[in-house]
Amino acid sequence: MRNKTATGSRKRWCIIRIIVCIVTVVGLYACGGNRQPLEPWHSANLTEEYSSNKSDEIQTFDDYRQLEDKLFTQLEDKVYARTETGLDYTFVRYSSGSAADPELLKPNWNHSFELPTDEPVGGVLLLHGMSDSPYTLRALGEALNKHNYWVLGPRLPGHGTAPSGLRNIKWEDMASVVQLSVKHLASKVGRKPIHIVGFSTGAPLALNFTLDALEGNISPVPSSLVLISPAIGIHPLASLAALKNGLSYIPGLGRMAWLSIQPEFDPYRYNSFATNAGTQVHRVTRSVARRIGRWSNSGAPKTFPPTLVFLSTVDATITARAVVESLLRPLGPHGQELVLFDINRFVANDLLTINDPGPLTAKLMADETLPFTITFVTNENQESIQVVARHKDPFSPVELELDLLGIAWPTGVISLSHVALPFPPDDPLYGRRPPDDEGILFLGQMGIQGERGLLKIPYDWLVRLRHNPFFEYLESRTVAWMKRAGENQSTVGETGN
Repeated sequence: MRNKTATGSRKRWCIIRIIVCIVTVVGLYACGGNRQPLEPWHSANLTEEYSSNKSDEIQTFDDYRQLEDKLFTQLEDKVYARTETGLDYTFVRYSSGSAADPELLKPNWNHSFELPTDEPVGGVLLLHGMSDSPYTLRALGEALNKHNYWVLGPRLPGHGTAPSGLRNIKWEDMASVVQLSVKHLASKVGRKPIHIVGFSTGAPLALNFTLDALEGNISPVPSSLVLISPAIGIHPLASLAALKNGLSYIPGLGRMAWLSIQPEFDPYRYNSFATNAGTQVHRVTRSVARRIGRWSNSGAPKTFPPTLVFLSTVDATITARAVVESLLRPLGPHGQELVLFDINRFVANDLLTINDPGPLTAKLMADETLPFTITFVTNENQESIQVVARHKDPFSPVELELDLLGIAWPTGVISLSHVALPFPPDDPLYGRRPPDDEGILFLGQMGIQGERGLLKIPYDWLVRLRHNPFFEYLESRTVAWMKRAGENQSTVGETGN
Protein backbone atom coordinates (compact mmCIF):
# COMPACT_ATOMS: atom_id res chain seq x y z
CA MET A 1 0.00 0.00 0.00
CA ARG A 2 2.89 2.32 0.92
CA ASN A 3 4.57 1.71 -2.48
CA LYS A 4 1.36 2.63 -4.32
CA THR A 5 1.08 5.83 -2.27
CA ALA A 6 4.70 6.74 -3.04
CA THR A 7 4.18 6.05 -6.74
CA GLY A 8 1.05 8.18 -6.81
CA SER A 9 2.88 10.98 -5.00
CA ARG A 10 5.71 10.93 -7.54
CA LYS A 11 3.22 11.07 -10.40
CA ARG A 12 1.45 14.06 -8.84
CA TRP A 13 4.76 15.90 -8.36
CA CYS A 14 5.70 15.13 -11.96
CA ILE A 15 2.40 16.56 -13.22
CA ILE A 16 2.81 19.64 -11.03
CA ARG A 17 6.31 20.25 -12.37
CA ILE A 18 5.11 19.98 -15.95
CA ILE A 19 2.29 22.46 -15.25
CA VAL A 20 4.74 24.85 -13.60
CA CYS A 21 7.05 24.61 -16.62
CA ILE A 22 4.18 25.34 -19.01
CA VAL A 23 2.94 28.29 -16.94
CA THR A 24 6.48 29.65 -16.64
CA VAL A 25 7.19 29.41 -20.36
CA VAL A 26 3.84 30.95 -21.31
CA GLY A 27 4.31 33.67 -18.71
CA LEU A 28 7.75 34.60 -19.98
CA TYR A 29 6.38 34.66 -23.49
CA ALA A 30 3.48 36.90 -22.52
CA CYS A 31 5.80 39.29 -20.66
CA GLY A 32 7.82 40.03 -23.75
CA GLY A 33 10.60 37.54 -24.40
CA ASN A 34 12.47 37.94 -27.64
CA ARG A 35 10.67 40.63 -29.64
CA GLN A 36 12.97 40.52 -32.66
CA PRO A 37 10.58 40.54 -35.66
CA LEU A 38 9.97 37.35 -37.60
CA GLU A 39 11.20 37.57 -41.19
CA PRO A 40 10.56 35.51 -44.35
CA TRP A 41 13.53 33.28 -43.47
CA HIS A 42 11.81 32.34 -40.21
CA SER A 43 8.58 31.21 -41.85
CA ALA A 44 9.45 29.97 -45.35
CA ASN A 45 8.27 26.42 -46.00
CA LEU A 46 10.93 24.84 -48.23
CA THR A 47 9.20 21.74 -49.56
CA GLU A 48 12.17 20.64 -51.68
CA GLU A 49 14.18 19.77 -48.55
CA TYR A 50 15.15 16.13 -48.11
CA SER A 51 13.45 13.97 -45.51
CA SER A 52 13.68 10.25 -44.88
CA ASN A 53 10.17 9.76 -46.30
CA LYS A 54 11.67 10.70 -49.69
CA SER A 55 14.18 7.84 -49.51
CA ASP A 56 12.33 5.87 -52.20
CA GLU A 57 12.97 8.57 -54.81
CA ILE A 58 16.33 9.79 -53.43
CA GLN A 59 18.48 6.68 -53.42
CA THR A 60 21.95 8.05 -54.19
CA PHE A 61 23.99 11.06 -53.15
CA ASP A 62 23.76 12.34 -56.72
CA ASP A 63 19.96 12.26 -56.35
CA TYR A 64 20.37 14.22 -53.14
CA ARG A 65 22.50 16.87 -54.88
CA GLN A 66 19.88 17.28 -57.62
CA LEU A 67 17.16 17.76 -54.99
CA GLU A 68 19.44 20.25 -53.24
CA ASP A 69 19.65 22.32 -56.43
CA LYS A 70 15.84 22.52 -56.48
CA LEU A 71 15.88 23.49 -52.81
CA PHE A 72 18.16 26.48 -53.40
CA THR A 73 16.01 27.59 -56.32
CA GLN A 74 13.03 27.51 -53.96
CA LEU A 75 15.05 29.45 -51.36
CA GLU A 76 15.63 32.16 -53.97
CA ASP A 77 11.92 32.42 -54.70
CA LYS A 78 10.57 32.23 -51.15
CA VAL A 79 13.21 34.18 -49.22
CA TYR A 80 15.67 36.20 -51.31
CA ALA A 81 12.97 37.52 -53.67
CA ARG A 82 10.95 38.71 -50.67
CA THR A 83 13.83 40.50 -48.93
CA GLU A 84 14.63 44.12 -49.69
CA THR A 85 18.03 45.26 -50.93
CA GLY A 86 20.12 48.41 -50.58
CA LEU A 87 22.42 50.08 -48.06
CA ASP A 88 20.05 49.45 -45.15
CA TYR A 89 20.39 45.72 -45.80
CA THR A 90 24.18 45.55 -46.26
CA PHE A 91 24.57 42.93 -43.51
CA VAL A 92 21.40 40.94 -44.09
CA ARG A 93 22.22 37.44 -45.28
CA TYR A 94 19.09 37.11 -47.40
CA SER A 95 19.37 40.47 -49.14
CA SER A 96 20.70 39.78 -52.65
CA GLY A 97 24.06 41.39 -53.24
CA SER A 98 24.65 42.26 -49.56
CA ALA A 99 28.02 41.76 -47.88
CA ALA A 100 26.50 38.75 -46.08
CA ASP A 101 24.99 37.14 -49.19
CA PRO A 102 26.69 33.71 -49.50
CA GLU A 103 26.00 33.67 -53.24
CA LEU A 104 28.70 36.34 -53.65
CA LEU A 105 31.33 33.94 -52.26
CA LYS A 106 32.37 31.28 -54.74
CA PRO A 107 31.80 28.51 -54.13
CA ASN A 108 28.80 28.93 -51.86
CA TRP A 109 29.83 26.63 -49.02
CA ASN A 110 26.22 26.18 -47.91
CA HIS A 111 25.95 23.55 -50.64
CA SER A 112 27.25 20.01 -50.30
CA PHE A 113 30.78 19.73 -51.64
CA GLU A 114 33.11 17.02 -52.87
CA LEU A 115 36.91 17.12 -53.13
CA PRO A 116 38.10 14.25 -55.37
CA THR A 117 41.64 13.02 -55.90
CA ASP A 118 43.23 10.83 -58.60
CA GLU A 119 44.60 8.08 -56.36
CA PRO A 120 42.72 8.21 -53.05
CA VAL A 121 44.28 6.58 -50.00
CA GLY A 122 40.82 6.61 -48.43
CA GLY A 123 37.64 8.59 -48.03
CA VAL A 124 36.63 11.17 -45.42
CA LEU A 125 33.07 12.19 -44.57
CA LEU A 126 32.64 15.59 -42.89
CA LEU A 127 29.52 16.09 -40.74
CA HIS A 128 28.83 19.65 -39.58
CA GLY A 129 26.82 20.64 -36.50
CA MET A 130 23.29 21.85 -35.84
CA SER A 131 22.55 25.27 -37.45
CA ASP A 132 25.94 25.11 -39.25
CA SER A 133 26.80 24.41 -42.89
CA PRO A 134 29.46 22.44 -44.79
CA TYR A 135 31.73 25.51 -44.43
CA THR A 136 32.41 24.52 -40.81
CA LEU A 137 34.75 21.67 -41.78
CA ARG A 138 35.92 23.14 -45.09
CA ALA A 139 39.49 23.93 -43.95
CA LEU A 140 40.06 20.47 -42.48
CA GLY A 141 38.56 18.87 -45.58
CA GLU A 142 40.89 20.79 -47.89
CA ALA A 143 43.88 19.79 -45.76
CA LEU A 144 42.90 16.10 -45.88
CA ASN A 145 42.33 16.30 -49.62
CA LYS A 146 45.96 17.45 -50.02
CA HIS A 147 46.92 14.16 -48.35
CA ASN A 148 45.04 12.28 -51.09
CA TYR A 149 41.79 11.63 -49.28
CA TRP A 150 38.55 11.78 -51.26
CA VAL A 151 36.54 14.22 -49.15
CA LEU A 152 32.77 14.62 -49.01
CA GLY A 153 31.03 17.40 -47.08
CA PRO A 154 27.25 16.95 -47.27
CA ARG A 155 24.83 19.70 -46.34
CA LEU A 156 22.64 18.07 -43.73
CA PRO A 157 18.86 18.54 -44.13
CA GLY A 158 17.51 21.78 -42.71
CA HIS A 159 20.83 23.56 -43.01
CA GLY A 160 22.49 26.08 -45.32
CA THR A 161 19.20 27.62 -46.45
CA ALA A 162 16.98 29.45 -43.95
CA PRO A 163 16.49 29.03 -40.20
CA SER A 164 12.93 27.87 -40.90
CA GLY A 165 14.50 24.71 -42.32
CA LEU A 166 15.13 23.50 -38.77
CA ARG A 167 11.56 23.90 -37.59
CA ASN A 168 10.34 20.48 -38.76
CA ILE A 169 13.45 18.45 -39.56
CA LYS A 170 14.25 15.25 -37.63
CA TRP A 171 17.65 13.84 -36.79
CA GLU A 172 16.69 10.64 -38.58
CA ASP A 173 16.60 12.67 -41.83
CA MET A 174 20.20 13.68 -41.23
CA ALA A 175 21.16 10.09 -40.40
CA SER A 176 19.65 8.99 -43.71
CA VAL A 177 21.88 11.45 -45.60
CA VAL A 178 24.91 10.13 -43.69
CA GLN A 179 24.14 6.68 -45.09
CA LEU A 180 23.81 8.05 -48.63
CA SER A 181 27.12 9.88 -48.20
CA VAL A 182 29.09 6.86 -46.97
CA LYS A 183 27.66 4.77 -49.79
CA HIS A 184 28.81 7.44 -52.25
CA LEU A 185 32.31 7.57 -50.74
CA ALA A 186 32.60 3.78 -50.90
CA SER A 187 31.79 3.92 -54.62
CA LYS A 188 34.73 6.32 -55.09
CA VAL A 189 37.41 4.68 -52.91
CA GLY A 190 36.37 1.01 -53.09
CA ARG A 191 37.71 -1.09 -50.20
CA LYS A 192 40.04 1.64 -48.98
CA PRO A 193 39.46 3.07 -45.49
CA ILE A 194 36.61 5.50 -44.85
CA HIS A 195 36.90 7.91 -41.93
CA ILE A 196 34.24 10.18 -40.45
CA VAL A 197 34.79 13.61 -38.91
CA GLY A 198 31.90 14.92 -36.83
CA PHE A 199 31.64 18.40 -35.33
CA SER A 200 29.17 19.06 -32.49
CA THR A 201 25.88 17.35 -33.51
CA GLY A 202 27.77 15.76 -36.40
CA ALA A 203 29.54 13.62 -33.78
CA PRO A 204 26.49 11.65 -32.56
CA LEU A 205 25.48 11.23 -36.21
CA ALA A 206 28.91 9.69 -36.87
CA LEU A 207 28.55 7.46 -33.80
CA ASN A 208 25.03 6.44 -34.84
CA PHE A 209 26.27 5.29 -38.25
CA THR A 210 29.20 3.44 -36.67
CA LEU A 211 26.93 1.57 -34.25
CA ASP A 212 24.61 0.61 -37.14
CA ALA A 213 27.63 -0.70 -39.05
CA LEU A 214 28.96 -2.65 -36.05
CA GLU A 215 25.54 -4.26 -35.68
CA GLY A 216 25.67 -5.33 -39.32
CA ASN A 217 22.78 -3.16 -40.46
CA ILE A 218 24.86 -1.13 -42.94
CA SER A 219 28.43 -1.04 -44.19
CA PRO A 220 31.28 -0.35 -44.09
CA VAL A 221 32.44 0.09 -40.53
CA PRO A 222 34.45 3.34 -40.46
CA SER A 223 38.20 2.90 -40.06
CA SER A 224 38.34 5.77 -37.57
CA LEU A 225 36.35 8.65 -36.13
CA VAL A 226 37.49 12.19 -35.36
CA LEU A 227 35.01 14.03 -33.15
CA ILE A 228 35.40 17.79 -32.62
CA SER A 229 33.48 19.44 -29.75
CA PRO A 230 31.14 16.42 -29.81
CA ALA A 231 27.56 17.03 -28.66
CA ILE A 232 27.45 14.35 -25.97
CA GLY A 233 25.48 14.52 -22.74
CA ILE A 234 23.31 17.58 -23.43
CA HIS A 235 21.62 19.01 -20.32
CA PRO A 236 18.36 17.17 -19.40
CA LEU A 237 16.42 20.44 -19.54
CA ALA A 238 16.90 20.28 -23.32
CA SER A 239 13.97 17.83 -23.30
CA LEU A 240 11.69 20.78 -22.48
CA ALA A 241 12.33 22.09 -25.99
CA ALA A 242 9.83 19.52 -27.28
CA LEU A 243 7.18 20.88 -24.92
CA LYS A 244 7.91 24.47 -25.95
CA ASN A 245 7.82 23.52 -29.63
CA GLY A 246 4.41 21.87 -29.14
CA LEU A 247 3.06 25.06 -27.58
CA SER A 248 4.14 26.99 -30.69
CA TYR A 249 1.19 25.47 -32.58
CA ILE A 250 -1.30 27.21 -30.27
CA PRO A 251 -2.67 30.35 -31.98
CA GLY A 252 -0.77 33.40 -30.74
CA LEU A 253 2.22 31.42 -29.45
CA GLY A 254 4.06 30.99 -32.76
CA ARG A 255 7.24 32.55 -31.37
CA MET A 256 7.69 29.53 -29.14
CA ALA A 257 8.94 27.74 -32.23
CA TRP A 258 12.18 29.67 -31.56
CA LEU A 259 14.67 29.42 -28.73
CA SER A 260 16.41 32.46 -30.18
CA ILE A 261 15.46 35.01 -32.83
CA GLN A 262 18.47 37.04 -33.97
CA PRO A 263 19.48 39.11 -37.00
CA GLU A 264 20.86 36.91 -39.79
CA PHE A 265 24.24 38.33 -40.85
CA ASP A 266 26.36 35.15 -40.92
CA PRO A 267 26.50 33.67 -44.46
CA TYR A 268 27.24 30.12 -43.24
CA ARG A 269 25.45 29.72 -39.93
CA TYR A 270 22.00 30.51 -38.58
CA ASN A 271 21.94 32.98 -35.69
CA SER A 272 18.28 32.21 -34.94
CA PHE A 273 17.77 28.80 -33.37
CA ALA A 274 14.57 26.81 -33.80
CA THR A 275 13.11 25.08 -30.76
CA ASN A 276 12.82 21.88 -32.79
CA ALA A 277 16.58 21.96 -33.41
CA GLY A 278 17.14 21.74 -29.65
CA THR A 279 14.68 18.86 -29.51
CA GLN A 280 16.53 16.94 -32.21
CA VAL A 281 19.91 17.46 -30.56
CA HIS A 282 18.46 16.07 -27.35
CA ARG A 283 16.91 13.09 -29.17
CA VAL A 284 20.02 12.07 -31.09
CA THR A 285 22.40 12.44 -28.14
CA ARG A 286 20.07 10.45 -25.88
CA SER A 287 19.66 7.73 -28.51
CA VAL A 288 23.40 7.40 -29.11
CA ALA A 289 24.25 7.43 -25.39
CA ARG A 290 21.79 4.59 -24.77
CA ARG A 291 23.15 2.59 -27.70
CA ILE A 292 26.74 3.03 -26.56
CA GLY A 293 25.72 1.84 -23.10
CA ARG A 294 24.02 -1.26 -24.51
CA TRP A 295 26.97 -1.93 -26.82
CA SER A 296 29.42 -1.60 -23.93
CA ASN A 297 27.43 -3.93 -21.67
CA SER A 298 26.60 -6.56 -24.29
CA GLY A 299 29.57 -8.77 -23.36
CA ALA A 300 30.15 -9.80 -26.97
CA PRO A 301 33.69 -9.54 -28.42
CA LYS A 302 33.92 -6.15 -30.09
CA THR A 303 36.32 -3.49 -31.25
CA PHE A 304 35.18 0.06 -31.76
CA PRO A 305 36.95 2.07 -34.46
CA PRO A 306 39.76 4.23 -33.01
CA THR A 307 38.21 7.54 -32.01
CA LEU A 308 40.05 10.82 -31.55
CA VAL A 309 38.17 13.53 -29.63
CA PHE A 310 39.12 17.22 -29.57
CA LEU A 311 37.52 19.31 -26.83
CA SER A 312 38.00 22.65 -25.11
CA THR A 313 38.02 22.39 -21.31
CA VAL A 314 35.56 25.29 -21.31
CA ASP A 315 32.61 24.67 -23.59
CA ALA A 316 29.20 26.32 -23.23
CA THR A 317 27.49 23.34 -24.89
CA ILE A 318 29.09 20.19 -23.46
CA THR A 319 31.52 19.19 -20.71
CA ALA A 320 34.62 17.05 -20.55
CA ARG A 321 32.92 14.98 -17.86
CA ALA A 322 30.05 14.09 -20.24
CA VAL A 323 32.47 13.11 -23.01
CA VAL A 324 34.42 10.90 -20.59
CA GLU A 325 31.50 9.20 -18.86
CA SER A 326 28.99 8.94 -21.74
CA LEU A 327 31.39 8.20 -24.60
CA LEU A 328 35.04 7.37 -24.02
CA ARG A 329 34.82 5.28 -20.86
CA PRO A 330 32.03 3.02 -22.24
CA LEU A 331 33.95 2.51 -25.51
CA GLY A 332 36.68 0.75 -23.58
CA PRO A 333 40.35 0.15 -24.42
CA HIS A 334 40.23 0.25 -28.19
CA GLY A 335 42.76 2.97 -28.99
CA GLN A 336 40.64 6.02 -28.15
CA GLU A 337 42.16 9.40 -27.28
CA LEU A 338 40.91 12.66 -25.77
CA VAL A 339 42.74 15.88 -26.65
CA LEU A 340 41.83 18.61 -24.16
CA PHE A 341 42.63 22.27 -24.84
CA ASP A 342 43.15 24.10 -21.54
CA ILE A 343 42.49 27.77 -20.77
CA ASN A 344 45.38 30.25 -21.06
CA ARG A 345 46.89 29.93 -17.59
CA PHE A 346 49.26 32.86 -18.13
CA VAL A 347 46.40 35.38 -18.00
CA ALA A 348 43.73 33.37 -16.15
CA ASN A 349 43.36 33.90 -12.42
CA ASP A 350 40.61 34.02 -9.80
CA LEU A 351 39.79 37.60 -10.75
CA LEU A 352 39.11 36.73 -14.39
CA THR A 353 37.56 33.28 -14.43
CA ILE A 354 34.34 32.11 -12.77
CA ASN A 355 34.78 28.35 -13.08
CA ASP A 356 38.33 27.09 -13.49
CA PRO A 357 38.30 23.66 -15.24
CA GLY A 358 41.66 22.85 -13.61
CA PRO A 359 40.35 20.57 -10.82
CA LEU A 360 38.48 18.33 -13.28
CA THR A 361 41.48 18.18 -15.61
CA ALA A 362 43.81 17.28 -12.73
CA LYS A 363 41.40 14.53 -11.67
CA LEU A 364 41.32 13.09 -15.19
CA MET A 365 45.11 13.18 -15.51
CA ALA A 366 45.44 11.26 -12.23
CA ASP A 367 42.67 8.71 -12.91
CA GLU A 368 44.24 5.30 -13.55
CA THR A 369 40.90 3.70 -14.41
CA LEU A 370 40.45 5.60 -17.69
CA PRO A 371 40.73 3.21 -20.67
CA PHE A 372 41.85 5.88 -23.16
CA THR A 373 44.80 8.16 -23.81
CA ILE A 374 44.60 11.79 -22.68
CA THR A 375 46.59 14.58 -24.29
CA PHE A 376 46.37 17.84 -22.37
CA VAL A 377 47.32 20.96 -24.36
CA THR A 378 48.22 23.69 -21.89
CA ASN A 379 50.76 26.35 -20.92
CA GLU A 380 54.30 25.18 -20.26
CA ASN A 381 53.82 26.84 -16.87
CA GLN A 382 51.77 29.71 -15.45
CA GLU A 383 54.58 32.14 -16.24
CA SER A 384 54.68 31.26 -19.95
CA ILE A 385 52.37 31.57 -22.95
CA GLN A 386 54.21 28.71 -24.71
CA VAL A 387 52.04 25.63 -25.20
CA VAL A 388 52.95 22.02 -24.47
CA ALA A 389 51.17 18.66 -24.76
CA ARG A 390 51.06 16.43 -21.68
CA HIS A 391 50.25 12.78 -22.39
CA LYS A 392 48.82 10.01 -20.20
CA ASP A 393 48.41 6.42 -21.35
CA PRO A 394 45.28 4.33 -20.67
CA PHE A 395 45.01 2.87 -17.14
CA SER A 396 47.96 4.94 -15.95
CA PRO A 397 48.22 7.71 -13.31
CA VAL A 398 51.61 8.76 -14.66
CA GLU A 399 52.10 11.49 -17.25
CA LEU A 400 54.63 10.94 -20.02
CA GLU A 401 57.29 13.45 -21.03
CA LEU A 402 56.03 16.82 -22.23
CA ASP A 403 56.00 17.66 -25.95
CA LEU A 404 56.99 21.23 -26.77
CA LEU A 405 54.65 22.23 -29.58
CA GLY A 406 56.41 25.42 -30.66
CA ILE A 407 53.18 27.43 -30.48
CA ALA A 408 51.92 30.05 -28.07
CA TRP A 409 48.70 31.66 -26.89
CA PRO A 410 47.85 34.75 -28.95
CA THR A 411 47.46 38.07 -27.16
CA GLY A 412 43.97 38.60 -25.78
CA VAL A 413 42.82 34.96 -26.00
CA ILE A 414 41.95 33.31 -22.70
CA SER A 415 40.36 30.07 -23.95
CA LEU A 416 38.94 28.24 -26.93
CA SER A 417 35.20 27.67 -27.32
CA HIS A 418 32.73 25.10 -28.60
CA VAL A 419 32.54 26.74 -32.03
CA ALA A 420 36.24 27.66 -32.41
CA LEU A 421 37.97 24.31 -32.86
CA PRO A 422 37.39 23.58 -36.60
CA PHE A 423 38.44 27.02 -37.90
CA PRO A 424 42.08 28.06 -38.60
CA PRO A 425 43.39 31.50 -37.54
CA ASP A 426 43.56 32.60 -41.19
CA ASP A 427 39.91 31.74 -41.89
CA PRO A 428 38.66 34.66 -44.04
CA LEU A 429 35.34 34.85 -42.18
CA TYR A 430 35.98 33.79 -38.58
CA GLY A 431 39.76 34.18 -38.28
CA ARG A 432 42.02 36.34 -36.17
CA ARG A 433 42.47 39.15 -38.69
CA PRO A 434 40.24 40.48 -41.47
CA PRO A 435 41.27 39.82 -45.08
CA ASP A 436 43.09 42.53 -47.03
CA ASP A 437 39.98 43.10 -49.15
CA GLU A 438 37.89 45.49 -47.03
CA GLY A 439 34.80 44.62 -49.07
CA ILE A 440 34.72 41.09 -47.64
CA LEU A 441 32.55 40.46 -44.57
CA PHE A 442 34.56 39.58 -41.46
CA LEU A 443 33.04 38.03 -38.32
CA GLY A 444 36.19 36.93 -36.55
CA GLN A 445 38.16 38.54 -33.75
CA MET A 446 36.68 42.04 -33.68
CA GLY A 447 37.61 44.85 -31.28
CA ILE A 448 34.27 46.68 -31.08
CA GLN A 449 33.68 48.84 -28.02
CA GLY A 450 31.04 51.39 -27.05
CA GLU A 451 27.94 51.65 -24.91
CA ARG A 452 25.86 48.57 -24.16
CA GLY A 453 22.49 48.22 -25.87
CA LEU A 454 23.70 49.84 -29.08
CA LEU A 455 24.47 46.84 -31.30
CA LYS A 456 22.04 44.25 -32.64
CA ILE A 457 24.81 41.66 -32.41
CA PRO A 458 24.47 39.81 -29.07
CA TYR A 459 27.23 40.56 -26.55
CA ASP A 460 28.15 36.90 -26.08
CA TRP A 461 28.53 36.55 -29.86
CA LEU A 462 31.22 39.24 -29.86
CA VAL A 463 33.12 37.77 -26.91
CA ARG A 464 33.13 34.14 -28.08
CA LEU A 465 36.29 33.01 -29.89
CA ARG A 466 35.47 31.74 -33.38
CA HIS A 467 38.81 30.33 -34.55
CA ASN A 468 41.37 27.90 -33.17
CA PRO A 469 44.90 29.30 -32.67
CA PHE A 470 46.07 25.67 -32.42
CA PHE A 471 44.30 24.47 -35.57
CA GLU A 472 47.58 23.35 -37.16
CA TYR A 473 48.05 20.92 -34.25
CA LEU A 474 44.47 19.63 -34.65
CA GLU A 475 45.04 19.18 -38.38
CA SER A 476 48.34 17.30 -38.02
CA ARG A 477 46.92 14.99 -35.33
CA THR A 478 43.88 14.24 -37.52
CA VAL A 479 46.02 13.37 -40.55
CA ALA A 480 48.31 11.12 -38.47
CA TRP A 481 45.31 9.44 -36.80
CA MET A 482 43.67 8.55 -40.10
CA LYS A 483 46.94 7.40 -41.64
CA ARG A 484 47.65 5.04 -38.74
CA ALA A 485 44.08 3.70 -38.71
CA GLY A 486 44.25 3.08 -42.46
CA GLU A 487 47.58 1.28 -42.16
CA ASN A 488 46.24 -0.90 -39.34
CA GLN A 489 43.19 -1.82 -41.43
CA SER A 490 45.43 -2.74 -44.38
CA THR A 491 47.58 -4.92 -42.10
CA VAL A 492 44.52 -6.74 -40.78
CA GLY A 493 43.27 -7.26 -44.32
CA GLU A 494 46.59 -8.68 -45.50
CA THR A 495 46.89 -11.13 -42.60
CA GLY A 496 43.26 -12.21 -42.89
CA ASN A 497 42.62 -11.54 -39.19
